[in-house]
Amino acid sequence: GTPGIKVLMPALSPTMEEGNIVKWLKKEGETVSAGDALCEIETDKAVITMESSDDGILAKILVQEGSKNVRLGSLICLLVEEGQDWKQVEIPADGSDPSSLAPPAPVLASTPVGPSVLSPPKLDHEPGKLLVRLSPAARNILETHGLDPSNITPSGPRGIFTKEDALKLLQEKHKGKPSELKPVVSATLPQPTAVPSASQATALTSAYPRPAVPLVSTPGQPAALGTFTEIPASNIRRVIAKRLTESKTTIPHAYAVADCDIDAILRLRKELAKDDIKVSVNDFIIKATAVTLKQMPDVNVTWDGEVCRQLQSIDISIAVATDRGLITPIIKDAAAKGIKEIAASAKALAKKARDGKLLPEEYQGGSF
Repeated sequence: GTPGIKVLMPALSPTMEEGNIVKWLKKEGETVSAGDALCEIETDKAVITMESSDDGILAKILVQEGSKNVRLGSLICLLVEEGQDWKQVEIPADGSDPSSLAPPAPVLASTPVGPSVLSPPKLDHEPGKLLVRLSPAARNILETHGLDPSNITPSGPRGIFTKEDALKLLQEKHKGKPSELKPVVSATLPQPTAVPSASQATALTSAYPRPAVPLVSTPGQPAALGTFTEIPASNIRRVIAKRLTESKTTIPHAYAVADCDIDAILRLRKELAKDDIKVSVNDFIIKATAVTLKQMPDVNVTWDGEVCRQLQSIDISIAVATDRGLITPIIKDAAAKGIKEIAASAKALAKKARDGKLLPEEYQGGSF
């Protein structure tokens, strides 16, 4: 085959560990120049366009649109040089079946038997066993061969039992090592999303265990005791949960309340509106905060675990709610901006945030 140029999943933000392929902007066989947009990748912060660093022809897309949790450094596509036969590109052994990648979301068949729900890695919840998070590929292997995932330590991120772990367990079984066999459950059977309680566990005796109380709620009926609905989390929401937890557990909190007379601000807003200048009360708060930080530079600091860093620029992070979660774009050098400029910056950043088009430098490094 034709030797290919490897394109790997890049780190598009400092905290990114894995990403989702949202959309390919080039098709196989298309010519690609350095700087051309290849695909859109959802990081832990936003959807960012990945640009090609090489010239050539896109020969093979190895990670399809909709693929979730693709690890950094994973092979996502292959290029060949112009003039070479892209159809005969040589696919590396680590690219034909990349075990480091989570499989893409399953595609619904043209004639589905029943409703299909896309969900994150399920928990293996056999009574009396520790909970194990299984990737879809690992679950399929374990159920097909009746393997017990508790016999091996998961190697995936956040304790996920990966396809590699399942294959290793299968190899040990073939070598004759003891492993507890489990009932084979068809992949088409609905899997309960809640963990059985101890009282329910005693009732699970059949090859296809069913809890005494149904754990999956039925639409239109009152929810049974202990039921819940599992909602898949995006990368952004996982980071939000992590950051907010860190904030409350690692930073001392103090709270203060003050009453402010803002009649003058409300009058000024009306006057500006006559000239078609629209500003919000929040824009005045941003300006007031920036001016105060300029007067009190000891507050415009960050802590890096060892020392305080007093920052020269006053960069205010503003919270914007989006469909994907909360994100905080930054109004740079806010103390030097007028209220009209702050309002325009806030609106532009909020729109980019809701469209998922913020650049890393637009949401990283705020001072307040």
